[in-house]
Parts: sequence; C-alpha cells; structure tokens
Amino acid sequence: MTLNSLELIVAAMLGVAVLLGLLRLVLGPTAPDRIVSADTISVIITAGLTGLAAWFGSALYLYVALIYGILAFVGVVALARTIEGGRQ
Repeated sequence: MTLNSLELIVAAMLGVAVLLGLLRLVLGPTAPDRIVSADTISVIITAGLTGLAAWFGSALYLYVALIYGILAFVGVVALARTIEGGRQ
C-alpha cells in the first residue's frame, strides 16, 4: 500500500496543522487560546482518522473517530466550563 501524491500532500498538511496547533497550545498566551488549540488538534486528528478509514477501507476507524470526537468535545466543554469559573 503506497500513498499517491494527493494523499501525501493531505498527510503533510494535517501534520503541519497539528504542529501549528501544538505551537499554539504551548505558546498560547491565555487559557482560552490553549483550549481552542486543543479543540483544533482534536478536530484535525478526527479528520485524520476518517482519512485512515478511507485509506484502509475499514469502518472501524470511523467508529474510533466518532468516539474520539465525542470525547474530545466533552473534554473541551469541561475545560471551558472550568476556566469560565464562578458557576456553581
């Protein structure tokens, strides 16, 4: 199984996007910036998992992407509520 040039370009773009998200996660000046970058990274990883599902022709990766996306969303909402503070 080899990647064609389009798949290589997409994989490279996903890799660069994750690196830029990690850079914002590390350097983000505020906590909301870091949460947004974590959400962005999780969306990129979900997109990568769906790409793997298409590449391997397996629906298992779609289930993994779905569960990962749901857990990432719940995590981001929990973090956002935590930094929002003041709510009981």
